[in-house]
Amino acid sequence: MKHIARKRFGQHFLSDGGIIDGIVDAIHPQPGQRMVEIGPGLAAMTQPLVERLGHLTVIELDRDLALRLRDHPQLTVIESDVLKVDFAELAAAGPKFRVVGNLPYNISTPILFHLLQYVDFIEDQHFMLQKEVIDRMVAQPSTAAFGRLSVMLQWRYAMENVLFVPPESFDPPPRVDSAIVRMLPLAQPPILNEKRLSQMVQVAFSQRRKLLRHTLGQWLEAQGFAGEFDVKRRAEEVPVHEYVALAQQVDALHPET
Repeated sequence: MKHIARKRFGQHFLSDGGIIDGIVDAIHPQPGQRMVEIGPGLAAMTQPLVERLGHLTVIELDRDLALRLRDHPQLTVIESDVLKVDFAELAAAGPKFRVVGNLPYNISTPILFHLLQYVDFIEDQHFMLQKEVIDRMVAQPSTAAFGRLSVMLQWRYAMENVLFVPPESFDPPPRVDSAIVRMLPLAQPPILNEKRLSQMVQVAFSQRRKLLRHTLGQWLEAQGFAGEFDVKRRAEEVPVHEYVALAQQVDALHPET
């Protein structure tokens, strides 16, 4: 029986063989590597991946699809909402693993932040996402796309947009363009309080059209910060490394939190 895509799960199934081959080539799976696929769906990427790997762990929320996938002898199926999956438990089984997937576009950002908690266990990530989201992820300062997502991912990953995927590559086709992003965890990331960085960046971009003295400047004053930082700029004009350095300086003022 043909599976009908379910809107509540944000399902759009890859159907273009050429695009699938391009994605798998970009991922470049090798025999014996540990890999987790999020949202395998109808197994369009799953099958070519597992043929190269030998075994694959998949996370699927849709009960009917999970049932089908369990019939595959080379798959370990986790039937769950990915936002509830403890990836540290997967890491306990061996060395670092790779993560791939066609992420549901309606919850793609929460998934990216969920995985950020487990980045120390992950070798790399390749995701299909809405192209607009990837544009924000890889955006450079002083561009319209540069924002909170840019900062919160770039401080921890090196990222690149590796492949454009048009709507007609899916069944049913989404109303947006898609792309594949490669995310490589930085080998020596800056040491800081991630929650403080997140709060600081959220404050900075809360009114992105205003100068930072109206937002981040007041927040810094409340933190007791008296160092050097130019607040006569807008949030998108500040490079990632400056946000990181600022967060570290505020950390030094509040080492207990």
